[in-house]
Amino acid sequence: MLNIFLLSFIVALTGALSPGPVLTFTIYKSLQGKRGYLAGFFIILGHAILEAVLIILLLLGVSVFLRNIVLLTIIGIVGGIILVIFGIMGIRSLQNQEFEVDFSLSETEVKGFKGNSVVGGILLSLSNPYWTFWWAVAGVSLMINLNISFENPLGILVFFLGHELGDFLWYIPISVFVYLGGKSLNASVYKKVIIASALFMIGFGVYLALKTIIVPPI
Repeated sequence: MLNIFLLSFIVALTGALSPGPVLTFTIYKSLQGKRGYLAGFFIILGHAILEAVLIILLLLGVSVFLRNIVLLTIIGIVGGIILVIFGIMGIRSLQNQEFEVDFSLSETEVKGFKGNSVVGGILLSLSNPYWTFWWAVAGVSLMINLNISFENPLGILVFFLGHELGDFLWYIPISVFVYLGGKSLNASVYKKVIIASALFMIGFGVYLALKTIIVPPI
């Protein structure tokens, strides 16, 4: 169970570190109101609710439609390749010499939903094609390789908790930091963290693909 928790946690944290609409919304809500320091918690709570539903739906799909070993093998290999591609994209995004993590936002920079934090966490996750594609391919591959199924309810719970903790551990400190007046992170440090995370994703993607080929899921 520990390996399920750790792998789910690290993969989730690696994805959370990449800037996106949920981070922008978190910064915006953290700058608003008297309890902006709680914005990250409530936004990721909404995100977690959505992912809980999605995990159940994906497990239903795997158990009903994907009993064919050929399909499971293809998903495992493609999922690993997708993780490698995402890792490479993460490194390539840092090639800009003027890279910085600026937490100063104007009202016009935040597009779309600006309301309740929990609802925003759900809607912005759904509207993010990266999130949808990741779960449709890489997420399913990860669950297959970790043997997450309805026959192992404790495994489902551990996988879910590890995945969500990866998100909470990044967004809650960011929300508090922004609320307290933080304007930007040290670009050099952030780059190193992103590179380390991207390298992990690449390595783990290669591992998933090779493991699926050597030991096909049954």
